[in-house]
Amino acid sequence: MRVCSVSGCPKLYPSTEGSRCHTHRVQADRARGTSTERGYNSTGHTKRFRPSVLERDPICVLCQVAQSTVADHYPRSRKELTDLHMDPNDPKHGRGLCKPCHDASTAQHQPGGWNAR
Repeated sequence: MRVCSVSGCPKLYPSTEGSRCHTHRVQADRARGTSTERGYNSTGHTKRFRPSVLERDPICVLCQVAQSTVADHYPRSRKELTDLHMDPNDPKHGRGLCKPCHDASTAQHQPGGWNAR
């Protein structure tokens, strides 16, 4: 068992369930929104953005060791690009990352991330 990592939360939960209790995991997921709400189920993303970014960056641009498997929007998020009326499916707005580097980056920078600033 472990204590929830959210400051002030005393809840205990099984250590196999991540770093937050169920209540705080649900809150974090809601803050991020679904993949559809974030625009990732569009044809432009799957047919244009993702393949182009992974072809351009076959090796993770952060660790420069592992194969890129995730096309990450960078330096602006997909939502920011859309809000600025920019094409979020343009590969110039992305970078190729391996899953561990993507997960760490998301945890730091996205709403609901365990280490969000």
